[in-house]
Amino acid sequence: MTEVDPITLQVIYARLAGIVQEMQNSLFRTGFSTIIRESQDASCAILNTRGEVVAQHVVLPLHMGAFPACTEGLLRHYSPAEIREGDAFIINHPYLGGSPHAPDMGVLTPIFYRGEWVGFAASMAHKSDIGGTVPGSGSGQAREIFQEGLHLPPVKFVSQYRPVKEIEAILNANSRTPELVIGDIRGQVGSGRLGERRVAELMERYGKETVLASTELLSSYAESRVRKAIASWPDGRSEGESFVDNDGIDLDRPIRIHVAVEKAGERIHFDFSRSSDQTRGPANIRPPLVRACCTYCLISLIDPHLPINQGLARVVEATFREGSVVDPRFPAAVNTYMPTATVVVEAIFKAMGPFARDKRIAAGSGSCAVVLGGSRAVGGRSYVHYEIFSGGAGARWGKDGVSATAFHLSNCKTAPVEIIESEFPTRVERFEILRDSGGAGTWRGGLGFARDYRILQGEVRFSMRTDKHVIEPWGCEGGKEGAKGACIINPGTPDEKRLPSRFGDVRLQEGDLLRIERPGAGGMGDPLARPIEKVLEDVRQGYVSPERAAADYGVIVSRTDGEPVFDQAATATLRAERTKKS
Repeated sequence: MTEVDPITLQVIYARLAGIVQEMQNSLFRTGFSTIIRESQDASCAILNTRGEVVAQHVVLPLHMGAFPACTEGLLRHYSPAEIREGDAFIINHPYLGGSPHAPDMGVLTPIFYRGEWVGFAASMAHKSDIGGTVPGSGSGQAREIFQEGLHLPPVKFVSQYRPVKEIEAILNANSRTPELVIGDIRGQVGSGRLGERRVAELMERYGKETVLASTELLSSYAESRVRKAIASWPDGRSEGESFVDNDGIDLDRPIRIHVAVEKAGERIHFDFSRSSDQTRGPANIRPPLVRACCTYCLISLIDPHLPINQGLARVVEATFREGSVVDPRFPAAVNTYMPTATVVVEAIFKAMGPFARDKRIAAGSGSCAVVLGGSRAVGGRSYVHYEIFSGGAGARWGKDGVSATAFHLSNCKTAPVEIIESEFPTRVERFEILRDSGGAGTWRGGLGFARDYRILQGEVRFSMRTDKHVIEPWGCEGGKEGAKGACIINPGTPDEKRLPSRFGDVRLQEGDLLRIERPGAGGMGDPLARPIEKVLEDVRQGYVSPERAAADYGVIVSRTDGEPVFDQAATATLRAERTKKS
């Protein structure tokens, strides 16, 4: 292998990271849909010719596993001789590749330097609609992937710089929003071309052999950093589990995610074999994504600034049981995988508590995808209004959870109200934090929020993919649970209707009000140990009501001239009584 001095290695590392960031910015700025342009539901990466991640800008951590699996699928279908300069491949098949579900379209652009194939510039981005039984392609009642939309194995979207018009025609014919889908894919191709040029420029500056050697060294460095950190943890075995509400079909049957973590020396093994069987509904998730969950957790526990490359994945050893919810058999439905993936992460963090005690974290709100589809009054064209939310983040050891935020695997942004109201026949009438939704603890869980939508036009087909409407986000080390979420149509009226956490194709009419309440998060530690001044500040900020301050924290709060003050004597007595009982 070519020797690379440390300074050059760091320069190339920074350049690779910068290239991926530039690709990402290009993709967001050229996005046709609000999903990419506003929510930023996309990731970019550079891969080598073996499909291993060389550099990735991690907006969505699951794509650390999706990119290599997609490339592996491509390399099974195409020989190196069939991969030519100017090509661009697309794939969105969860089983023949690594896409989490059909709307996540991967675009892989081969990188050539002086006529030699040296890697891929890749992107993966969510599409507004790719067919299926409901607008947005995400029915909570799908029973097989064939109901979830058009699935493409690895195929050429561009062949030697010429678009393959037959593939564009197929995509156009299978989407309710074809102009957005084709526009976003073309943006991905452009992002890949940018990455290809930048990598070629890097090789021109430092030499192909130096750049390729650097990528191997950076992967070895990332792997050694992680293994060294693991070696510093105590050896042992620990288990963790968490539950998904249901699969969208069997609404009274929670889904168990169980992981046993065994750590010995610098090695760590994750065993998911005791998780629930694969589900009839679309709550299943494929193993490449579960491995990415493991990688994400290790990064979080060790160093968030680690280089993102294949060296991290080499550390993860994992066992699955075929036919389980984390290793489903084809053609099991997978389109509501994200709530399951979030619960996988919660179970891993719970199991990792004994190894990294200062990094413990309680459960959070999970993710939520809301889809409203219909036809515009003017022009009659179909639209798909798609948004992604999270809610409250779990309390951490030593810190409160963050409120109304994106976290863990779902780093997407909340679309601005102005954009939603200007692009869709919907009015946002309420968007506010929900008081008392954060779980009590020495460190309080983050709060959830409510968002109200008024339907302004025609009949709308509504689907949602989320979790934690039945099972609260759990607290940790004596902390209390966060508040559950809810989805309510026309709240407070005779027509009020509550919906489960995942479903497809509920019809809304003009004038209906749709309320989405996102869960809060679990607390950490004994609530009676929370400093009184922090409880008082929570009441002052409207995060905690005076009633819950007394019930959960043993702090008696009254108001003087509108300002909350605590009764010192009554608080001391109440806390002493509570402490004695516990």
